[in-house]
Amino acid sequence: MIRLLIADDESLLRMAFRMVFEAEPDMEVAGEADDGEQAARLARHLRPDVVLMDVRMPGLDGIEATRRIVRDSPRSRVLILTTFDLDEYAFAGLKAGAAGFLPKNTRPQELLSAIRNVAEGEAALSPRVTRRVLERFAPQMTQGHAERDERLTQLTVREHEVLVQVARGLSNAEVAAALHLAEATVKTHLSRVLVKLGLRDRAQVVVFAYESGLIRPATPDL
Repeated sequence: MIRLLIADDESLLRMAFRMVFEAEPDMEVAGEADDGEQAARLARHLRPDVVLMDVRMPGLDGIEATRRIVRDSPRSRVLILTTFDLDEYAFAGLKAGAAGFLPKNTRPQELLSAIRNVAEGEAALSPRVTRRVLERFAPQMTQGHAERDERLTQLTVREHEVLVQVARGLSNAEVAAALHLAEATVKTHLSRVLVKLGLRDRAQVVVFAYESGLIRPATPDL
């Protein structure tokens, strides 16, 4: 059973979400919050599997609430809701540690699928979409140098290659083809990369690659 926390300042929207989720046999709503402060507090108390987080709320906003939840309730994963696909709030949410983001007008089945992916430890969006957001807002990042991040020294040559390919937006199958590996081998290498770098999912791999300087902003249309 996937336990959910809904954080949104619109009561009608929370009610609509609750109706959708409680109609699913594998989901239950553990609680609701109408601001970020309450969301962070309830996440610590209720320990939900997934927090559905609006970003524009009174008081403490969803980005800071996400940062607190990632820090204080690491078992709870945050799914950001945004108004637009390429939104600076989505960028900030990924930086804060969210597992992904979705537009508020996402179809119910797509939302349910994303929640299940997040609950299983996957990102809620493709690495390519993550990269599109980072390409647009990358100038806001503090670009570093990969050799200065000590965590990278823990990676084998092959793990480093897999990291770069995943950060470029390739799926496991595409990475396997590019590196002439079995897809299962790619999954194993990626799992080791996540552990060694202390990352939670593929979306965070892309963020790390940009912040460390492994990937540089390219053309605006990516």
